[in-house]
Amino acid sequence: MELAPVALTLLLAALAAAADTTPVNKSCVTGSAGASVSIGYGGASASAGVSLGADAYRSDCPLAEEIVRAAVDEAIAADPRMAASLLRLHFHDCFVNGCDGSVLLDDTHLFVGEKTAVPNANSLRGFEVVDAIKAQLELACPETVSCADVLAIAARDSVVASGGPSWQVEVGRKDSRTASLQAANTNLPAPTSGVATLVQKFTNVGLSAKDMVALSGAHTIGKARCTTFSARIAGVGVSAGSANKDMGFLQSLQQLCAGSASSSALAHLDLSTPATFDNQYYINLLSGDGLLPSDQALASPAGAEDVAALVADYAFDASLFFDDFAASMLRMGRLAPGGGRASTEVRRNCRVVN
Repeated sequence: MELAPVALTLLLAALAAAADTTPVNKSCVTGSAGASVSIGYGGASASAGVSLGADAYRSDCPLAEEIVRAAVDEAIAADPRMAASLLRLHFHDCFVNGCDGSVLLDDTHLFVGEKTAVPNANSLRGFEVVDAIKAQLELACPETVSCADVLAIAARDSVVASGGPSWQVEVGRKDSRTASLQAANTNLPAPTSGVATLVQKFTNVGLSAKDMVALSGAHTIGKARCTTFSARIAGVGVSAGSANKDMGFLQSLQQLCAGSASSSALAHLDLSTPATFDNQYYINLLSGDGLLPSDQALASPAGAEDVAALVADYAFDASLFFDDFAASMLRMGRLAPGGGRASTEVRRNCRVVN
């Protein structure tokens, strides 16, 4: 059901009025269709005992996904780059102690959050969009929809808004009461990582090499700073036997990043269709036009044969990529925080614990 902005505003107002007289059910329920799954690393049961289901908010917050979708669409219309930014927030959340919204927490006197980690500092964007979404959800159904679920839904909606595949997001996550700067610095892959390191980083959280290749396709949208691909300019990742076809691309990057303002210069991760979620990313890799060293490494004959074969498969079959990307997003979305229910909650403000 699509709601026009005016209709959505009126409905939110009605829900807010009803909330004054109607007790709020703050539990997460599993849909009758039996779409629940136990979340945990590598498919194991999560220590938090959380159950995910596609219909978890059907009774408690039936307009949750509609509220998120409308806000995401508005944000991307104002800034197309926001699609990649919101998608990236979900990635960087899930890879650090599971999908628990910890990436959104500001620093406190008790802990240093993840925003200043090397992979995140001056890089992650979209926090204000998440704040706006959460404020609307708290008006409609207080203390019901977690910040971690907002990230998961917004990631899917960002992909769809950019022309990519859709999938039924599993919801019911809880939010962490703490964050880990150390884990963010350790767990997140670097833009200079080789194939072996990338595979290991994904294996560490229970995801496969196939998940790694499929999820790397998220780089079909978005931008990166010159500092993240300086190694490519220096020739790192140039495919054996294909240096000539790489050179024009690398020279264009050198021109972009030359000068005193190079540290703030941005390049499209996919120069061909930068705002469209498609399989062009893999086609670029086969042509030697991967922006990050970690991107171009996937197509290198010196890497793992199965990884390079998947790159070729996705380059020639967009439908296969879409299917595998959606499946891998669901698997990543099941990465669970540890510590039990006592260490989680549904935050009212995604930046601070309740």
